[in-house]
Amino acid sequence: MAGLVGLFASQAFAEDTMGTMTMMKGGEVMAIMPDGHMGTMMPNAKMSAEMMKMAKPIKHCMMLMTDAKGKTFMIDTSSAKAQAECKKMAM
Repeated sequence: MAGLVGLFASQAFAEDTMGTMTMMKGGEVMAIMPDGHMGTMMPNAKMSAEMMKMAKPIKHCMMLMTDAKGKTFMIDTSSAKAQAECKKMAM
């Protein structure tokens, strides 16, 4: 339910509260914890090769949100409507 609320939040609200979006650098690894805090690292070539064995490419736009208690959720963006909202937010 929390994901649906975030998905259908008004565009004006999203524009008022969104921060600057940045792209990851080539080779960068990002970790996102359930409480919403994040970290990044630039692994060496050996570590990167090992991680790539576990990696799967992202096939579509993804959305994450946190609730009032700080728990992080991934929003299901598999529908066409959700994909459109996700892409609009990422632009």
